Amino acid sequence: MKLLTIAVPSYNSEAYLERCIESLLPGGEQVEILIVNDGSKDRTEEIGKAYEAKYPGIVRVISKENGGHGSAVNTGLAHATGLYFKVVDSDDKVEINAYRKVLKTLERFSKREEPVDLLLTNYVYDKQGVRRKKVMNYHGALKKNTVLTWDDRIRMNHFQYVLMHSVTYRTEILRQSKLQLPEHTFYVDNIFLIQPMPYVKTVYYLDVNFYLYYIGRSDQSVNESVMIKRIDQQIRVNKILLDIQADYESRGMLAKRNLDRFIFQYLDMMMCVTSIMLIIAGDKESLAKKKEIWDYAKKVNPGYYKRLRYHVFGITMNLPGKGGRWLSVHGYKLMNKIFGFN
Repeated sequence: MKLLTIAVPSYNSEAYLERCIESLLPGGEQVEILIVNDGSKDRTEEIGKAYEAKYPGIVRVISKENGGHGSAVNTGLAHATGLYFKVVDSDDKVEINAYRKVLKTLERFSKREEPVDLLLTNYVYDKQGVRRKKVMNYHGALKKNTVLTWDDRIRMNHFQYVLMHSVTYRTEILRQSKLQLPEHTFYVDNIFLIQPMPYVKTVYYLDVNFYLYYIGRSDQSVNESVMIKRIDQQIRVNKILLDIQADYESRGMLAKRNLDRFIFQYLDMMMCVTSIMLIIAGDKESLAKKKEIWDYAKKVNPGYYKRLRYHVFGITMNLPGKGGRWLSVHGYKLMNKIFGFN
């Protein structure tokens, strides 16, 4: 068994795939690198096959019909042989010194009678054209270098958001949660983060800047104009997350206060982002969609809706009239300027 499987969803990635794979190869024989070629029309498969031939037993190419990012992650997970599983997008990369520390940490976990379920690490916003890079860390949120449970203090603030880039799951946790991401849908990384979380019993925070998250390309899904264009997919993911939360709550799986708070803060931020994109779009149809997503939250779980709606973000996103929407947008733009998240 490999120590770590790294799935690399790849679609028309010829311009940056080599940079990504070169950053992963120092993991050597401990690591399985699965390049999931998601129906690319360019040289992605050719580049991947060259690495597969040069590094047999380390790099493997899995080519499939186009199904979107979620489908590629599903395929990677289905073929994973590693004790742990991480997704690295083909336009991103990892930092080598942090990578070595991550592997040493996972190796220690593998020797435990009960291996740790979730490794949390920092990521860096590697924004195109910006010299000073924003690091997302979890200082003060949880104790470093310690195996924790949800009974321990794990409390991120709203601006210490955990993304797929932060997490390395024990592979069996993902399989226990029956994770199956929707196909042909953007933003499913949010489901990847939330659906397995109640199955996680132990968490470990390694304070290293492991993942370099490249943002700033005009065609990226986190680009503001692209998010507005694809807002229906964002809404779909929001609804799936609301359904997941309601299901877990009904089954008593969110009894741990810190776990419940973690998921609440995440959904709070998701509802905020979706709402602000619809407010920025500003037309009648978009504002109707904004009302509809909040109505859906109320229908699925009325009590949880009240928590979301009357928390600071929910209040801010639902300020009445043009003046209220103006305040919402300018508050968002200020936060974006400070944190640089798209």
